Amino acid sequence: MTPGSSWKEVSDGLPSDFGFPIRVHAHEPETIYVVPIKSDSEHFPPDGKLRVYRSRAGGNEWEALTNGLPQRDGYVNALLGAMSVDSLEPCGMYFGTTGGQVYGSADAGDRWEPIVRDLPAVLSIEAQALP
Repeated sequence: MTPGSSWKEVSDGLPSDFGFPIRVHAHEPETIYVVPIKSDSEHFPPDGKLRVYRSRAGGNEWEALTNGLPQRDGYVNALLGAMSVDSLEPCGMYFGTTGGQVYGSADAGDRWEPIVRDLPAVLSIEAQALP
């Protein structure tokens, strides 16, 4: 099968049908992550709660990952290129926001920590595991 030749709806269980970026776990192809936004015209998390959603079932079930992320007044967005995954075990996750924050998780999204704050809007994040 050619990549991209078939598509599947994965938004059931998410707080909205809108969101990006979306990334796949480095070692578990059925584990995917997305940062949802309220709508196509309101580019911030639903209810101002910054959450990364993880599905370990290829998008069939979702869980909100909130540990270490602001759960009020989080009116920021993560742009399309502003999330990255490293190849370590456990897999590390990173994302930046339009509010200038970068968050990281060393345990595949279970816990998040701010890496840096007060940057301009973060447009892109790249992760590289060093030998």
